[in-house]
Amino acid sequence: MYQALYRKYRPQTFDEVVGQKHIIQTLKNAIVQDRIAHAYLFCGPRGTGKTSIAKIFAKMLNCEDKEHAPCGECLNCQMVQNGSHPDIIEIDAASNNGVDEVRDLIDRVKYAPMQGTYKIYIIDEVHMMTTGAFNALLKTIEEPPAHVVFILATTEPNKVIPTIISRCQRFDFNKVSLQDLISRLQIVCRSEKIDIDEEAVYLIAQLSDGGMRDALSILDQCTAFCTSNISIDDVRQIYGVMTTAELGTLFYDLYKGNTEALIKTLNDAEASGMDLKRLTQDMISLLKDSLILDRAPQTGLVLPAHKEVIQEKFMISPSPFRLNVLNELMDTYTKFHYASSILDYLETAFLKCVLNSDIPKESKIEQKVENKSKKNGISEPKITDSSYDLSSDYSEIDKKEENNAENTTKIDDLKISDVSRETLKQDRNEDRKIRLEEEYVLQLLVGAQKKERQIDTQKMSQNEYYLSDLKFGRFASTLRNAHIVASGKNYMIVGVNSEIEAKEINSLQLEEGYESFTESILGVTKVVFALDSKQEQKVLEDFKIRWAEKTLPEAAEVQIVRKSKVSSPQNTKEEQMKELFPTLEIVED
Repeated sequence: MYQALYRKYRPQTFDEVVGQKHIIQTLKNAIVQDRIAHAYLFCGPRGTGKTSIAKIFAKMLNCEDKEHAPCGECLNCQMVQNGSHPDIIEIDAASNNGVDEVRDLIDRVKYAPMQGTYKIYIIDEVHMMTTGAFNALLKTIEEPPAHVVFILATTEPNKVIPTIISRCQRFDFNKVSLQDLISRLQIVCRSEKIDIDEEAVYLIAQLSDGGMRDALSILDQCTAFCTSNISIDDVRQIYGVMTTAELGTLFYDLYKGNTEALIKTLNDAEASGMDLKRLTQDMISLLKDSLILDRAPQTGLVLPAHKEVIQEKFMISPSPFRLNVLNELMDTYTKFHYASSILDYLETAFLKCVLNSDIPKESKIEQKVENKSKKNGISEPKITDSSYDLSSDYSEIDKKEENNAENTTKIDDLKISDVSRETLKQDRNEDRKIRLEEEYVLQLLVGAQKKERQIDTQKMSQNEYYLSDLKFGRFASTLRNAHIVASGKNYMIVGVNSEIEAKEINSLQLEEGYESFTESILGVTKVVFALDSKQEQKVLEDFKIRWAEKTLPEAAEVQIVRKSKVSSPQNTKEEQMKELFPTLEIVED
């Protein structure tokens, strides 16, 4: 007859027990030193070995070979293993919890053991006993006969009355560690000749939530489901769990604000019977792992199978954004137990994360821009309105841009500079000003679009999330006090207060380029141009005048081409910078 794995592999000695080393060592020492207590209380989560250790301890107390207890060969040991020992009595308090049952137990306590040295009572789920039953047992547990040992086991010690707890030696069982679960499962699989993937073993250990019995039961079910190899997809299908890749896609949609795809995935998950609580737990775990990888890229704490997905789907977002999602999900998870609909709560949590990543209310945006305008000494209409929308109707310019698309003036490709940091530092020490040619700025303004500026302004509200990001923190910090003057399809012009700030941004664009940063924060690759407040004011005034005179230049077209071109060493620094960035004007103070 087939025997369930958790019964077949129930430990028979302390050496076979997984985890709980502190408890095992204490019980071993108690026997060696002959310091046997009259009552023990075993507390802990289900499947962590409470009953198994109680039986092994009982076997050791009655083993005839005291030096090698439990020997497994003497009559007492064999009777315990067969469940037929007359002096080891197991009682299920869930079904024998009344006063009458306890009084019957008390009546039998006074009789001497029939076979072994001790008469041992193992009372499982003792918290299920009634208050009357506890009170009836109280005096017996306090002063039992010398040959009697009580072992009480419970998953909820808070329901056991304090007067009982105070009369017992209490042992708190911990959840079995993930590594111990994996090791034990691998041993069982080898013994049973079960062909199983390493990732599937890991997932089973995760699903068991620290319970060895649960882990073996899950393995048993997977074995029955699969006729050959057990893969991670088989385990996920049986228990309704998303794959790591699917969770990565879900987070990617969350970060990119793909709300429809995000909600559809959650609805499909519930419709297919997936455990949404488990989904939330797995997402929290992956987010936590991504934060670990931020600080320790070579860590062995994250599974190699998870690293690729985390790096591809999770770590494209700044760490503060991930931390915000993590906090939101942890807060939502605590509310699941009283939620009328877990799906609604989870969807709301994700939507809050999407909305929190967007810009605040429009009134706050305008107020922020207005304050910057006043600080820069620029009149309100020039900044709070789009800088290239200085009249009520710009349809004429838009039409002009469309009609002249083929004749648009093409600006030389923007190349990525190989200028060293040392060179840039020298340039700063020489106090040179790197300024954009004003005619070129006007061309950029003509080619800009109000809608692009609005979208970029919304997306740039996430800039603060990147300040502590290892990869993009430097770029975010340079734009911290910048406001967007204009935006085109692949570029944006920002305004800052001082020449030093503008120079720093333009130098960084030359040195490394903002393309990767804008791809991450805007979702679009863009070049960043910077103007100081004086140049910005002058250019905007010129734009208004030339727009009224209809003498604006044709729109510029910025083509982004990443090239690793090394400038000729004999060229001067000025020549190198002009070669790499033709639109810049370098002016001596």
